Amino acid sequence: MRAVTISEPGGPEVLGWGEVPDPVCGPGEVLVDVVAAAVNRADLLQRRGNYPPPPGASAVLGLECSGVISEVGPGVSGWSVGDEVCALLSGGGYAERVAVPAAQLLPRPSGVELATAAALPEVVCTVWSNVFLLAGLRAGEVFLVHGGSSGIGTMAVQLAVRAGARVAVTAGSPAKLDFCRELGADILVNYRDEDFVERVRTATDGHGADVVLDIMGAKYLARNVDVLATGGRLVSIGMQGGTKAELDLGKLMRKRGSVHATALRSRPVEGRGGKAEIVAAVRHDVWPDVERGAVRPIVDRRLPMSRAGEAHALIEASDHIGKVLLLPDA
Repeated sequence: MRAVTISEPGGPEVLGWGEVPDPVCGPGEVLVDVVAAAVNRADLLQRRGNYPPPPGASAVLGLECSGVISEVGPGVSGWSVGDEVCALLSGGGYAERVAVPAAQLLPRPSGVELATAAALPEVVCTVWSNVFLLAGLRAGEVFLVHGGSSGIGTMAVQLAVRAGARVAVTAGSPAKLDFCRELGADILVNYRDEDFVERVRTATDGHGADVVLDIMGAKYLARNVDVLATGGRLVSIGMQGGTKAELDLGKLMRKRGSVHATALRSRPVEGRGGKAEIVAAVRHDVWPDVERGAVRPIVDRRLPMSRAGEAHALIEASDHIGKVLLLPDA
């Protein structure tokens, strides 16, 4: 089959489109003919050589895809050849075919076109597991998400609004902030010329944020603690701003706050907090609202997989809103 290849660790120019061995459908797995894959910032880290796949995972980039089941492995029930699905992956999405544990499959939501469904699994599972299952965001609380116009951000805003939270976002342009407003955010912070701590505390009469979803890591750690409300929960899921920072434990203790750092890709399939549990929760708690259009995937553009380098450059420049999709070349 053909897949996006990496000639050596480096910039977007190291990505190519060529022949690789076909995936093998093992016990408990299905083989999916890929219709589309979505680009995530973790893919950019892997391309640079900074985020290797977990043991046993495909070395091909791609953490989510949509497509059609073409083979069902031993021990799989509830899925059949021809089913239209989207899937949470540990790797392998930037290809014509991918092997997926059946427990990481979701049915294509009715009303969502099959290729567009590729924009859902990683972001919905990330937001649901971190903001709701871990941080326990509740109605009436204040929720701050950094990078509100990103794939993660646009999904986080929608799910938090659906839950009855008041939503604050940071983004880097008026157009991105306007888009977040359309999704339901009402505290809008341009991080290029505004201080999010001051803006959020002012907008909430000094209360702050009950839950913060952070993609920046070290760079924002101290200020994220500053913006927390009493009893607030900070969840860090990204390292765009580095990995090492000093944490003021005294301040965190006075606020009775908590800091969680989590990753989805490295989790096992089964077990408590595993991918199967998260996917099942998403299917039960979120998929009905996706199917009725209350929550929707936000797609910026679609490109052929042979232009994956262009897609990566677009993400690195933050010249997008929502997700960028890659479709196998005809």
